Amino acid sequence: MSFVLVHGAGMGASCWDRLAPLLTGRVVAVDLPGRGTRADVDLRTVTLEDCADAIVTDVEREDVTDIVLVAHSFAGVSVPRVLDRLQDRVRHVVFLAAVVPPDDTAVIDGIDPAVRDIVEASIVDGRYVQGPEGAQAMLCNDMDDEQTAWTLEQLVDDSGALLTETVDLYGLRVDLPRTYIRTTRDTCYPPELQEASSALVRAGARSGRVVHMDSGHMPMISVPDQLAAVLDSLTAD
Repeated sequence: MSFVLVHGAGMGASCWDRLAPLLTGRVVAVDLPGRGTRADVDLRTVTLEDCADAIVTDVEREDVTDIVLVAHSFAGVSVPRVLDRLQDRVRHVVFLAAVVPPDDTAVIDGIDPAVRDIVEASIVDGRYVQGPEGAQAMLCNDMDDEQTAWTLEQLVDDSGALLTETVDLYGLRVDLPRTYIRTTRDTCYPPELQEASSALVRAGARSGRVVHMDSGHMPMISVPDQLAAVLDSLTAD
């Protein structure tokens, strides 16, 4: 069993560092273009298809199979783009507090209005630049001081264009088992919006379910042991 972990907006692969050692199996944490191992890419040029290509490249380079593919937050719009390309390697798809807007809309159209104001104010010269105060309010409400400080250290700039690019969820037509993990204390992507996204994720799937976690938006940091237990349980499917 392998786990391929895809981070959300304003983060890189390092956000999974506290979860990865707790998982049973091989772990590949992907850096999307413009950060970490792909920091040489100009964020202002990045598209959703570039993000999908990065995921596929890492999976093929590491030659992992029997994959639990985890899409956190904003990765809910890039991971569906790889399901048709990786369907022979993927065993289960997990949407973790994932933003999954309807087809032909943009991510920014489907987020909470209060959060949207913060996000729009954070787009500067084509970059989404999260300030520590906004990030702490959205991401760290269930964390202790040490976890909060560590989370804020992981912040990186992101592509502003990805927030406004029209999404295409064609990959959800691939009938792979899928789980949506709803984080019930989330102040970044509130439960009512997660409910709508989870309905889109499960629509048409023969095997689709919802799991609730008592956490904020970043359970891989605030409760990594609990998240590891949930993800490991999927290996029995």
